Amino acid sequence: MVGNVSRRTFMAAAGASMLAHKAAWAQESTRFRIFWWGSKERADRTLKAAALYQQRNPHIRIDGQSLSFTDYWPRLATQVAGRNAPDLIQMDYRYLAEYARRGVLLPLDEFMGKDLQIGDFGQASLDSCKVDGKLYAINLGNNSHALIYNKAAFQKAGVDEPVIGTSWDKFTAICAEVTKAHDGSYFGTVDAGADEAAFENWLRQRGKALYTEDGKLGFEEADIGDWLSLWVKMREVKACPPADIQALDKSGPDTSLLTQGRAGCAFNHSNQFVGFQAINKNTLGIATYPQGAGPHPGQYLKPSMMWSIYARSKVAPEVVKFANFTVKDPEGARVLGVERGVPASPSTRQAVSDQLDEMSRKVVDFIAEVSQRVGPIPPAPPQGAGEIQVLLRRVNEQVGFGRSAASAAAKQYITEANSILARGR
Repeated sequence: MVGNVSRRTFMAAAGASMLAHKAAWAQESTRFRIFWWGSKERADRTLKAAALYQQRNPHIRIDGQSLSFTDYWPRLATQVAGRNAPDLIQMDYRYLAEYARRGVLLPLDEFMGKDLQIGDFGQASLDSCKVDGKLYAINLGNNSHALIYNKAAFQKAGVDEPVIGTSWDKFTAICAEVTKAHDGSYFGTVDAGADEAAFENWLRQRGKALYTEDGKLGFEEADIGDWLSLWVKMREVKACPPADIQALDKSGPDTSLLTQGRAGCAFNHSNQFVGFQAINKNTLGIATYPQGAGPHPGQYLKPSMMWSIYARSKVAPEVVKFANFTVKDPEGARVLGVERGVPASPSTRQAVSDQLDEMSRKVVDFIAEVSQRVGPIPPAPPQGAGEIQVLLRRVNEQVGFGRSAASAAAKQYITEANSILARGR
């Protein structure tokens, strides 16, 4: 029956309408920021996943930003210092403990089994995201060190392509042949003397570690001296480029000398294979880092990267829900694919594998094979590790440009690295 609406009924209806409007407004205002490093391929996938999530959840607004790996960490440090860090932070294993212990990251244990459904990731995967017994991150995918190479470059030289288990001596020889086949205008491999992941892999082959459990250097001056000398030899036989050309490589897929058409190999991680292939016309191959003659494996499995939540985020529950969507929801996980690593969840891995293209399947197959020849994951790097990573780049460049002998650079590295670690204790 229409008409004769009482004042009380009208006010009640008006009040309900206002409450509904306020609720809708409150939902509409739920906005958060995500920040990651990586290639255009990763950016495209991340933004597509965010768009799909917003389509499902109209009250959510996600702002995304991406930088190269080298630019990412200084920007994040500046944002943290200004107490304006993004809500969802792409985190790396090497920095996890440092940021967690500084109170930058939010412990996620209270969300487990609720908005965060990652119980099937396996204990090793969960433990790799913990600091002092608390969960501070979500594994975005497992990966391992990977040599990514241009198959045509080795075919042109008439030499064997790198494979899983290729020795350092053979790697040096075939890379020198690649350079020779291209008349010195194209080099067999990048100079990885400044690459800490490559250095760590090489140390592990010697039965040593980059860092010990108590946060000290796990190797001696002679070890870093031998590593720098190895790359002196690589430059001498022209297996890798001189320092001035290597300086053009900014580490990411987009700026790598492999992508620039200047070198046949790039030292990276398995999850980056998809991104590299997306921007390289030539067919790429994937292998382990070169191996030593001893029984110790250099390779290990680790989270390729992680999601962490900013401790000061005002919308942490909503951010956790989105993070969970990217690793547990089949549609969200399929959008990300294996570009950030092979999913840790068996059910998610199966959902993703069903729709993988040939390149992505190569990554899954690579991880499956490498998993049979890996060592344990090393301890999380201590506070100051990021600064020491920059130090390795600096001393390798000093040697490459002829400003320092390998032995002197090794001594400098040990002295400065120990000083940095002492400040962090």
